[in-house]
Amino acid sequence: MTQVATRSAAAPAVAGPAPRFKRGREAAVGWLFVAPFVVLLVAFLLLPMAYALKLSLYRSTLIEGEHFAFFENYTQAFNDPLVREGVVRVILFGLVQTPVMIGVALLAALLIDHATSRFSRFFRLAAFVPYAVPVVIGTLMWGFLYSKDTGPLSAVLHVDFLSSNVVLASLGNVVTWQWAGYNMIVLYAALQGLPREVYESARIDGAGPAQIAWRIKTPMISSAIVLATLFTILGTLQFFTEPLILQPLNPGSITAHYTPNVYAFNQAFSFQQYNYSAAISFLLGAVVFVGSYVFLFATRKRSAL
Repeated sequence: MTQVATRSAAAPAVAGPAPRFKRGREAAVGWLFVAPFVVLLVAFLLLPMAYALKLSLYRSTLIEGEHFAFFENYTQAFNDPLVREGVVRVILFGLVQTPVMIGVALLAALLIDHATSRFSRFFRLAAFVPYAVPVVIGTLMWGFLYSKDTGPLSAVLHVDFLSSNVVLASLGNVVTWQWAGYNMIVLYAALQGLPREVYESARIDGAGPAQIAWRIKTPMISSAIVLATLFTILGTLQFFTEPLILQPLNPGSITAHYTPNVYAFNQAFSFQQYNYSAAISFLLGAVVFVGSYVFLFATRKRSAL
């Protein structure tokens, strides 16, 4: 009996290292699967950002060469009227573009979710196709349509879509066409996860399709709407490709400082002001972070994000 008791007492001490070894092996396997993503993240995001941050803290002149300037580039960017003009234009663009984008995406998602015919899959694919087109190709296509000399839209409607009074709306149309399908898929996926019994109860109570869509479906996917809106805000504040591609068609309307990203690009690759360009980029990153945080703080009661 004494030997049995001794063996029973000693058994946990012998079996203890095995679970720890198993957990360690599982953790190693997990890190092995995560390693490719970590390597890509460090190589293509963190290291370039660290190098850009270093550039933003230095200044390069012909007389003094490259020297540590601390926040001089940021002070210059903050006081640069061209940077402020671009930031104001982008914020104005976002205030108009974001509700339009989310409204179009939500309407399309609700209509496709309501449709039960065999054509619903076709409409879903048709709405998503513009997102599958590369941004540069889509912008070039719209540039041809907008062209004052050869564009069919300008010839039929007799409107210069790239004039200074209309160009921001024209760019907004390109962005909506390009990205509304992506937001629609996000919202449609959220609608597909809702319980159908709620709709049946609403129909029994006398609710029509419009009431179900507005009073039941929309509130129940508020988290997905907040997520899509956040993606849209991030995209509009980083407005770059569309104005850069369309700029040669009308440089007078789409200037070299039209948006902060375009201004930073031209400062770096047209005037070789890499340090100042990096400071503008990080300053814009701060604006994006603050704008995203303010939006999430304002919608914290409606979303679980």
